[in-house]
Amino acid sequence: MTHPLVPQIIDLAIPVAEQLGLEVVGIVFHTNQRPPVLRVDIRNPQQDTGLDDCEKMSRALEASLDAAEIIPDAYVLEVSSPGISRQLVTDREFISFKGFPVIISTFPPHEGQQEWTGQLIRRDETKVYLNQKGRVVEIPRTLITRVQLDERR
Repeated sequence: MTHPLVPQIIDLAIPVAEQLGLEVVGIVFHTNQRPPVLRVDIRNPQQDTGLDDCEKMSRALEASLDAAEIIPDAYVLEVSSPGISRQLVTDREFISFKGFPVIISTFPPHEGQQEWTGQLIRRDETKVYLNQKGRVVEIPRTLITRVQLDERR
């Protein structure tokens, strides 16, 4: 389940990333650790995401988070590139990875299954479409908890 502060953090992080020419592709707040860890995954759409991108984003986001005082207690900020095993979130990612093997997790299960694998066809407002050996599977977006590239294939 998403931490309640994540939407506010996203609202802060997206403009910070855009000013640096970067995109935010995921944010997770791990409050089960002491201190809690705020992980922000970024992507440089112009080139491979580098350590320099992560460093710039970390400094800029930390300043914005501190100024906004959203997170009341001490925390650790981790900014990184999600790499190939990343989740697909944005429309741009769904377009970029069309035809790639993906794993889709659903909750509650869809048609008796909680995990679906296949080639990504597309995503629209209501469904994600998968090709499973020539058979098209339509999975309602409201049930999807995660779509990630499948590097096992």
